[in-house]
Amino acid sequence: MNLRILSNLFLLAVLLSCSVVKPKQPGKDTFSHGKLKVSENKRFLQHEDGTPFFYLGDTAWELFHRLNREEADQYLEDRAKKGFNVIQAVALAEFDGHTVPNAYGYLPLQNLNPAQPAVKEGADNDYWDHVDYVVDKANELDMYIGFLPTWGRYWHDDGIRFFTPENARAYGEFLGKRYKDKKVIWILGGDREVKNDHHYAIIRAMAQGIKAADGGSHLISFHPPGSRGSAEWFHNDNWLDFNMRQNGHATDYTYRYSKTQEDYNREPTKPVMDAEPLYEDHPVNFDAGRQGHSIAADIRRALYWNLFDGAFGHTYGHHSIWQMYDPEKERHPINNPLMSWQEALDQPGALQMVYGKRLIESRPFFTRIPDPSIIVKGRVPTSVPGEGRYRFVATRDTNGTYAMIYCPVGRAFTVNMKAIKGSKVKVWWYNPRNGKATLFDTFENVQDERVFISPDKGELIDWILVLDDAAFNYPAPGKQ
Repeated sequence: MNLRILSNLFLLAVLLSCSVVKPKQPGKDTFSHGKLKVSENKRFLQHEDGTPFFYLGDTAWELFHRLNREEADQYLEDRAKKGFNVIQAVALAEFDGHTVPNAYGYLPLQNLNPAQPAVKEGADNDYWDHVDYVVDKANELDMYIGFLPTWGRYWHDDGIRFFTPENARAYGEFLGKRYKDKKVIWILGGDREVKNDHHYAIIRAMAQGIKAADGGSHLISFHPPGSRGSAEWFHNDNWLDFNMRQNGHATDYTYRYSKTQEDYNREPTKPVMDAEPLYEDHPVNFDAGRQGHSIAADIRRALYWNLFDGAFGHTYGHHSIWQMYDPEKERHPINNPLMSWQEALDQPGALQMVYGKRLIESRPFFTRIPDPSIIVKGRVPTSVPGEGRYRFVATRDTNGTYAMIYCPVGRAFTVNMKAIKGSKVKVWWYNPRNGKATLFDTFENVQDERVFISPDKGELIDWILVLDDAAFNYPAPGKQ
């Protein structure tokens, strides 16, 4: 068969693959696999029975504070249908959650004292009853709450700080006891750096309080400020089960998303993920006047840069949803959101996140490693593997049964075929925009290097090359 016929057949297959994928309905059996724990190789999360857990989070910082129950139901049901399994939300919310009541008129604390949560006898009559409702609703939908006890301003910022090591410990004990039997992942911090011994003492006391009250039954991490990671301050602390990064609201790989692999390589080994990458429809670098707002392609790049550099999961965010912006309510919009949170639910980047999860889950999970050496550096390395928005990244399993290369642009690149150990290789192109895979070729693995180029040559359209050892007969990439 000549090259022109092959090309035409491939183009037809790609066109047929571009139909819209229906959202996956939420499962009902995730929690039956037992509690979450760190995998034996310290790179991933898993359930007690050994089932892998791919953390696919959504950012809903103001969920407890700004939404009523009907709105919370709408939001959570949508996220469950789109395949998310962790919702990140803050108990003492950023936008004056200490002094501005929630949707039902309740405040979380008495006298701004974390040691005195405002709890009343009976049901549905205080702030924490509403938090309970949201946590329970998420759990019913097979999702965890990535539970931030407080935004960082309340333990960090001069003039507003009201946390001390003593009341942080008491507050941690309150939360740990109240949510001991719920499906939560504790996330301390809240967008602030740790600058002095007092900050260290507050965070560590809160972690100690949670663990003392819940018996260590839930994982704990720390949400850092932009361009930073929890490992900078707490990597060697025993309470920190995995590292979080906030690679932040930029579009470039260099000096931002490249930091995921730096944390991956730290010792002792701990899992790492990006809990706050660039949000969809967010002002790029907080500078919409010069750089505009992000689009779904920017969000996909962050997802695959992180995953292929060793992250065990990923968190998505939308600029309207994290703040639950609603133009019909008297709320000051932060950094010019483009639409209401309800409209933002169906932005393309949100649905496309699950395609990354499905891709990773369709191949051996616990043996996956980052491997930049799969991509042969070109004569001009800033072209291949590239820099800025155009960085190519690669991952494979330790046994060499598969490899994946993320291609942010249609540019010829060379692959080190020694990464695949088998004698025959299957070649797939995986479309991260619709989650469809197309089998392109099968060939004898006799060349040390081989040149590939994605289907959309020269365009700012991403593809993923998947190479399989044919002997393992893996399913199509992304197939569940």
